[in-house]
Amino acid sequence: MSTDLFETVLVPVADPEDADETARAIEPYLAPGSEVVVAHVVPKGEGVPDKASVEQREAFAEEAYRAFIDEFPDAGPSVTPLTLYGRDVAETIVEGALEADAAAIAYTPREMSRWMELLTGSVSKGLTENGELPVVVLPD
Repeated sequence: MSTDLFETVLVPVADPEDADETARAIEPYLAPGSEVVVAHVVPKGEGVPDKASVEQREAFAEEAYRAFIDEFPDAGPSVTPLTLYGRDVAETIVEGALEADAAAIAYTPREMSRWMELLTGSVSKGLTENGELPVVVLPD
């Protein structure tokens, strides 16, 4: 069975600037009938006090969705925003992609020093090692 990876694709975005860059990076690969699920993860504190309220984080996600959608002309792909909630960002993205019935996850990597990656873990590593869906790393 052949699957077009960009027929339905989940695209995680971190912030409005990342959303803008990611939309420009994925645009050449999308057909007019493609469906893009643009997702933002709102971290859940699991008993730890959050730095911002859920409402503030959801408003931030809405800004990112607008930045992503604004990059496409009217005849572009279908774009559906999806706010996800979870502690492990990579795991939450994979779960969201599976729930959205995406054929793949596509993203642009974010700059991070090796030291920070070692301390905090890497979302990129978590995505590429998920084993459940193809992951496409877009050029920036």
